[in-house]
Order: sequence, then C-alpha cells, then structure tokens
Amino acid sequence: MRYTDIAIIGGGLSGSTAAAMLGRAGISAVLIDPHESYPADFRVEKLSGHTQVDRFLRTGIGESVLRRATFAGENWIARFGHLLDKAPSRQFNILYDSLVNAVRDEIPASVERIWAKAVSLETSSERQKVVLSNGETLSARLVVLANGLNVGLRHQLGITRKIVSACHSISIGFDVVPAGRNAFGFPALTYFSERPSDRIPYITLFPVGTRMRANLFVYRGFDDPWLHDLRRAPAETLNAALPRLKRITGAFDISGELKIRPVDLYVNDAGGLHGLALVGDAFSTSCPVAGTGCDKVFTDVERLCNVYIPQWLASDGMDAAKIAGFYADPVKRDCDEWSAAKAFDFRSVSIATSPYWTAQRWARFIAWSAQGLLRPLGGANFLGHSSSSSSSSSSSRSSSSSSSSLSSSA
Repeated sequence: MRYTDIAIIGGGLSGSTAAAMLGRAGISAVLIDPHESYPADFRVEKLSGHTQVDRFLRTGIGESVLRRATFAGENWIARFGHLLDKAPSRQFNILYDSLVNAVRDEIPASVERIWAKAVSLETSSERQKVVLSNGETLSARLVVLANGLNVGLRHQLGITRKIVSACHSISIGFDVVPAGRNAFGFPALTYFSERPSDRIPYITLFPVGTRMRANLFVYRGFDDPWLHDLRRAPAETLNAALPRLKRITGAFDISGELKIRPVDLYVNDAGGLHGLALVGDAFSTSCPVAGTGCDKVFTDVERLCNVYIPQWLASDGMDAAKIAGFYADPVKRDCDEWSAAKAFDFRSVSIATSPYWTAQRWARFIAWSAQGLLRPLGGANFLGHSSSSSSSSSSSRSSSSSSSSLSSSA
C-alpha cells in the first residue's frame, strides 16, 4: 500500500491544477488518472476576461501555461450583420487537452503520478483507501475528487445529485476557414443571435495557432431535428440560422468534425462524507454559454489548496466537519451562486420573449453600438461603466460574457 497526504482522483483541469499547486507548496500528493497524456476533449477552448485570467494567475502556474495559448487582444462584437464594437480583450485561446497537458508540465516531480483508474474508494475520519485498476492500493489523509462527469465513485459512495436544469444548453465546436482568401479580417469575433426563435445566444470565433475555431451555443433538446441538420449540412444550417453573419466574417467553410456537447446543470452533495473534497464538475456543473466554468474550477482549487488543505493537515483527523468549511467558504459560494445565476440570466436574455427580456436585448444592442462609436473618442469605458451600473445586476452579468470561454467542467 502506498501512503500520501493527498490523493487527487482525476487529471483534468481541476485535478492537474491542484496537483501543481500542492506539489509547489511541498505537500505530499499523488495524481491518479488513466491517461498519461490527456486526450482530445471538447471542453474549455479559451480563457478570457480580467477576472477569469486573474483567478488562474492566483494558482501560481497561470503565467507559464498561458504562454502556450494564442493571445487575442481585440474582440469584435456584432449583431444583425452590423459591427458594434472592436473591444479590447484579454483572451487566451487554447484547446482543452493542450491546456491540461500544459498544466501537467507545471506539476513538480515530487508529486507522484499513477496512470490508472480509481475503481473503489473507502472514506473515514482518519485515512481514505483508494483501490486502483492496476491492483495497487493507496492510503491518503484526504481524497480530492476531480473526475468531472464520471459517476462511478460517486454512486459507490452514495453521493446524491440534484439536477438543476437538464440539457440546459448545447455547445458545438468546429473549425472555420475563409473561402476564396487567405485569412479572416478580424482577430476574434462574438456574433449574437438575430432572433430569439433561433435559440442561439451567440457564436464566437477565435484563433488557436493557425486555425480559426468556432464555438456555437444553442438552447435546444439533444434530439432536436435542427442538430441533425447541422451535422448533415453544417454551413447551410448555420447560414440559415444566422443569415447576416457573413456580412462580418465574409464567406467561409466549416472543416473537420463537429463536436457537440450537451450540458446538464447539477450539484452533488457530499457534505456528510469524511476525508473527501469535490472540486470542479465533480461538485457542480456550469453553463458554457455563460463562460464561468474556469472561474469555478480555479476558485475551487485555489481556495482548497491555498487555504483549507494546509489548515486540515496541521491537525489530526479529516472528518466531515473539517471538509464542511471548504463548501461553506464565502469566496467559493459567491462564485458558485454567480455562475448559476448567470446561466439562467443568459438563457432568458437570449430566448425569452417577454417585454422585459426583449427590452434587455435592445438595451445591450444600443449600449454596444454607443460604446463602439465612443471608443475612438476615449469614452467607451465610461459608457460601459454607466450602462452596467444602471442595468439590473443579472443583465449586466449576462452582457459581460460576450467573449466568455467554453466552460467546463474539468
């Protein structure tokens, strides 16, 4: 049997970040994941916005990792075929597997890595027992469960899941190439839906290396015939839904395979278990449309590794009362609540047809237009602050994600 202080189950974004942070802090930790090199996976494809990037930098590894991303310092905002603003942005574009593998490169050699699957887990108020698919057994003071959407261990432990919103949204990723020319004329683009009936909040285009990547978000059921049409004839179906998009992008083709990912919003309750802390999607999911997934991951991991694990290891035992402090952390709870509210606000402002939400859509359109006109005169920042202050907190949070990342759930 191997012994360690912390066993991290799951080597995606949250688990690998936790391993890097704990190793740098000199805390004994083991990372458990089936894949020595993280495989291609359609999840986070960019980090954007000062808040999200700053949260990543607080982990201590962000600066090195972001050097591998493609930076976009300007994001065009458009709707109805009109360019509304050329907004400065702090956008780092990187595919999820490249992001995770870059984070893994920051894990110190002192952190042992076991490329196997955790097949069973027993928890207690003192030590936790993890049985692996390679026949090994690991004993740890604390298990950090960061295995994303995998449900096997949670079912085994009797962790209950509350579905907040089934198939809340669907994310679609693909590459686009300009037709009849060498490059697109914009650095990055967010194009908002033209009609609520299209059930499309927006499409965002951004460079990853030499590729132009597109993330399209829709509010539809996974069995919706529209998705079948999109798979069969992607360019034609997209052009029918957003007929004036090409006024901004010019003619383009869709190349390669479409990646389609439906997202359920849920929260797992492991509050009564000893020796176990859930982070990232293992705890709760977020809506990629709102772009808050990485905020939640980095907040979870930063609070757990910087604040709670050092405190917990300083005294005997690892009972549920200790772990409860992490779930009740005000910074974590504020981030979780903000993410959940933003998911529903963005859905309403995109597809609801009541007078209130219709007015919200037009207010955003007018604010972006005015901001784009005033930016060359140096007045856009003041206007953005004023419009944000005068609108409701929910709508202002929604509009702030115009260049949000595909969020995860690591």
